[in-house]
Amino acid sequence: MEIQLTMVGLVVSDMPTALRFYRLLGLDIPAGEDDKPFVLHRMGSGVTLFFDTVFTARHDAGHARPARGSYQTLLEFYLGDDAAVDATYAELTAAGYHGRMAPEQTNAPYAAMVDDPDGNVVLLTSDDALTTP
Repeated sequence: MEIQLTMVGLVVSDMPTALRFYRLLGLDIPAGEDDKPFVLHRMGSGVTLFFDTVFTARHDAGHARPARGSYQTLLEFYLGDDAAVDATYAELTAAGYHGRMAPEQTNAPYAAMVDDPDGNVVLLTSDDALTTP
């Protein structure tokens, strides 16, 4: 069997704050999840995104959060078209989230980057330029 990516986990410091950001991004996470220490959200692609305030702390004594402003992973969310990237970036930054990179055409997708409340970098992309003749 071929290995499959099934989950991506985010260690978060405040569940309601984290979920508020991802709802604003467009994930349909029920409001009743805010009080839970561990939340699973299965996406249409089949990949599950989980949010954790307890598992890592309980099971990895050596875990340390990276310094604010540094990162090793990008969470990419494909939004379909350039206008959706522009609109989502504008909505998130207007709500006070740090815009790391304003929307622009890169050497591949049209993209923007925003920090979530825990400093994870969220990459917003579309591929209009790649599909337009």
